[in-house]
Amino acid sequence: MKTTGNTVFVSGGSAGIGLAIAKKLSAAGNKVIINGRSQERLQKALRILDNAVAIQGDLSVEADRVRIADELKRNYPNLNIVVNNAGAAFAYLLSDTTNAHEKAIAEMNTNYFAIIHFTELLLPHLLQQQEAAVANVSSIAVFGSHKFLPTYGASKAALHSYTTALRMTYEGAKNLQIYEIYPPLVNTEFSAEIGGANGIAPEEVADDFLEALKINQLEVPVGETKKYAAAVHEAMSKLKA
Repeated sequence: MKTTGNTVFVSGGSAGIGLAIAKKLSAAGNKVIINGRSQERLQKALRILDNAVAIQGDLSVEADRVRIADELKRNYPNLNIVVNNAGAAFAYLLSDTTNAHEKAIAEMNTNYFAIIHFTELLLPHLLQQQEAAVANVSSIAVFGSHKFLPTYGASKAALHSYTTALRMTYEGAKNLQIYEIYPPLVNTEFSAEIGGANGIAPEEVADDFLEALKINQLEVPVGETKKYAAAVHEAMSKLKA
């Protein structure tokens, strides 16, 4: 897929992985539209981006999803790449809380249900483009749970399952590619409470994604996740043999 001359929407694009992806794509000659809940953080991000605009809104809220999708289709007719990066995560122990279900609902809504709906709203538009892509940011958590993130992994595993099914559904559409990015622990504000300072730089995720676009590599494991992805691929190959 081409890596320049695209019009790209990046949710959660005001900080962390989303901002790193926005910076990389902007520097490569793409028009970038970033999204986030905080207008202040969006404006701060725009000061370090070229050829970029922002749309404020909370994609976990249905009315905002509809509004943002309508604005994208109306004002950015050349939109051809959607990066679903916005996410929610709660670090806690199941033994220390009585509201795990509430945390799980919030994570599933943001990390799974909202992405399905937002993608659904934009797919007809993307399918009209000569070349288009959806890129969902999942996680190393797809490959296993963690006791300090007991319900987050399930939401990302659900996103992985949906992304795989979406790719299979549109594998005959030559103009639409479905990517999945699997970051490990990344040093961002988002992951600070779970030891994010020990993680990789968000720029590494952005670099691997841009390289994947160049070579049409739809599965994009990053850092430590590459070991897990390779093991799964080897196991699946043996099953098919």
